[in-house]
Amino acid sequence: MTTIDAPSVLPQPLTSGNFDPRLEPIRAKVFAGKRLSLEDGAVLYDTADIWGVLDMAKLVRDRMHPGVAYYNINRHLNYSNVCALSCKFCEFYRKKGEDGEYTRDLDYIREQGRKAVESGATEFHIVGGLNPYLPFEYYTDMLKALREVAPQVHLKAFTAVELVHLARIAKVYKREDPKIGVRWVLERLKEAGLGSLPGGGAEVFDERVHKEAFKTKIGAHEWLDVHLVAHELGLNSNCTMLYGHVDKVDERLRHFEILRRSQDQALQRLGYEGDPDGYIAQGVPESAPFDAPVITLSAEGATLPNASMFEQGGYYQTLTPLPFFPDGSELEFLPGPAGLENLRTIAVARLMLDNFPHIKAFWIMQTLPMAQLMLEAGADDIDGTVVWYDITKAVGEGTHQETTVTDLQKAIEEAGYEPVERDTLYRRVVRDGREWRAE
Repeated sequence: MTTIDAPSVLPQPLTSGNFDPRLEPIRAKVFAGKRLSLEDGAVLYDTADIWGVLDMAKLVRDRMHPGVAYYNINRHLNYSNVCALSCKFCEFYRKKGEDGEYTRDLDYIREQGRKAVESGATEFHIVGGLNPYLPFEYYTDMLKALREVAPQVHLKAFTAVELVHLARIAKVYKREDPKIGVRWVLERLKEAGLGSLPGGGAEVFDERVHKEAFKTKIGAHEWLDVHLVAHELGLNSNCTMLYGHVDKVDERLRHFEILRRSQDQALQRLGYEGDPDGYIAQGVPESAPFDAPVITLSAEGATLPNASMFEQGGYYQTLTPLPFFPDGSELEFLPGPAGLENLRTIAVARLMLDNFPHIKAFWIMQTLPMAQLMLEAGADDIDGTVVWYDITKAVGEGTHQETTVTDLQKAIEEAGYEPVERDTLYRRVVRDGREWRAE
């Protein structure tokens, strides 16, 4: 898997009154498809030349996905908000007996599956709290029930945090090597119908942030181990970054470094060749175990991984930056990130995560108008119809957070791209009435 050498002459950058010459050597790396350093990332976050940053991100985004942007028809299912944890940034969790707590039974699950089929959905996104009162069989039974009533719908389910919890309640968790129990869990969930993993629970990979905001949740090592095992079992996965709370810019950049090194490892396993002299940050302990060479996908002509290329082995498909919403959490005294920071963070993510095929602007947390703008700032995906979402609300009240295919397509077209309906694995969806298939 090779790349085509980039031309030696750089196009002229967009210029403004805030033109920053510090961006020029970064532009040269971006144009050549070279990995940016953490110091480069700090400049991208610091510069007043936001147009220069967005211009570079758009170059990479259009190189990887020329002329198109993605959406899907999906439904979110939050099976329980009862949680053993009490993370400071979270307004979702409830303790058993508290007002608003719930756990869905299999009749409810089946009904949601039937509704998904009726709506033409291609994906279920399934996450919930760490409910200490549910047996492991609840989760396999839930997947089997959905597979029975919605056999064609892809089941993207359970964050790394949930999977470690499932290993514990199944009594297969091994503190000395968490991968053993996680593998046992994933093998049984996959047999029951699990198709891929969402990316939640990553937050920001930093021990200081971990101790201050979510100290009882698993840290970076275990999160990465879960996704490593998933990839070894042939399951694709995704990842997130929850930013704008107690985190700092340098911590976000280390988060990107850890993720792209983990992706280097996945892509090497799939047969990609890398640059043994590529930039690898020093002093980032969570990424130290990854010994793969630097593998980038952002150069002109690079081959992006897709679901049809590999029968065995998985990889990270997308990063979804998630802005922190303080209302209702223990950190509600914090302001949270504003629009320009959200736009910049999408762009920096696209530039730093040079080996991630996709960057998603999740419209539920960014709003649809902002997600539309983010298509010009590095994002190539705005997610889907959603319907019900009970984790965070950017605007309004309640869990009914739905948009239409028409609205998604219009947002993409107004941004200047062809809307492409995708399935969970980023295959183009072709519809014939109520019937659909993935190409």
